[in-house]
Amino acid sequence: MNLGIPKEVVAGETRVAIVPESVGKLTGKLGHTVRIESGAGEASGFSDAEYEKEGAEIVKDAAKIYGESDVVLKVQRPVDHPGLGKHEIDLMKSGAIYVGFFQPLNEPKLAERAAKAGIKVIAMDQIPRITKAQRMDVLSSQTNLACYYATLIAAVSRQKIFPLMMTASVTISPAKVVILGAGVAGLQAIATAKRLGAVVEVSDVRPAVKEQVLSLGGRYIAPPEEEAKEGESMEDKGGYAKQASEDFIKRQQEILKQHLADADAVITTANVPGRKAPILITDDMLSAMKAGAVIVDMAAESGGNCSVTKANETVVVGGVSVIGVTNLPAQVPYHASQLYSRNILSLLEYLTNEGAVELDLEDEIVQGALITNDGQVIHEATQKLLA
Repeated sequence: MNLGIPKEVVAGETRVAIVPESVGKLTGKLGHTVRIESGAGEASGFSDAEYEKEGAEIVKDAAKIYGESDVVLKVQRPVDHPGLGKHEIDLMKSGAIYVGFFQPLNEPKLAERAAKAGIKVIAMDQIPRITKAQRMDVLSSQTNLACYYATLIAAVSRQKIFPLMMTASVTISPAKVVILGAGVAGLQAIATAKRLGAVVEVSDVRPAVKEQVLSLGGRYIAPPEEEAKEGESMEDKGGYAKQASEDFIKRQQEILKQHLADADAVITTANVPGRKAPILITDDMLSAMKAGAVIVDMAAESGGNCSVTKANETVVVGGVSVIGVTNLPAQVPYHASQLYSRNILSLLEYLTNEGAVELDLEDEIVQGALITNDGQVIHEATQKLLA
């Protein structure tokens, strides 16, 4: 099949869907033809010559990439193309397959548009988090890099350094970093902050993550004692935090407020697909923090975990800097693209049979990630939003 990789057109996006090292496997082992728009990999550090060396065809006309490809591979979800004057969905041929981020729970109407255009959509952000899909998990690969970089931002945005430093004249105490959430992002933040020499405390309402926090050298901030029925926990079957009662939230905030008051840096990581990010740091909690502290809010794009967060801005309140960061993987595009490309390659290896991408609707990975098929929105969660 013809695989097309267009240049990303969303402002600030520097990643590319496929890197040169993946081209040889796509063309050789899997039997596909790879065509890439000229300059698509430049912002990530990959030249046209590197792609050609691995067997890709360089195409200067972006319209051909969209219109002649059986499978279009992208990073960002489809948007209006500024150079071609059409939406990326409308540039693709009917029956083609789109593979990339799609965020159908945030933009369900986009799924409807794709269905009407006859485009089959495989959303990389909807790949189920099951054992056999681990190598395709773009959320984990990109979030790991994002939180690593977020921790670096926290470290360089302060007037102090992170590590303990002892000299003949003075001893510098290590910085105290508080991390909210111990999921994929939070665990990477713990590891990075510890490597930089900080003392790390971690808040998460799921007691089950305590062992992971401690194994990375962090200190676990225990949640309030649960008043739930015996045997019930704050964790659902998927391992995610469940909705807590208002009383529980208030008591949790009081505990957290005490820890934030001493914090030099805070990293927040709580995001819920298709919903506004939960407020974890209220105005009252923010006012208790000391001047010079920094909050790096990784949920800024979906509203923020701090009450004053603004996407792509730094808000200073009482001397505390709240940094609303978005699209952090694009700040380290070489490795972000490399990881993303390997995720895509793993998916195509799984779906390819005798040179063709086959979609088995009974397969659990396909069921989780296939949003549209045969002119219909078939993704259950997206269907509910459209209804």
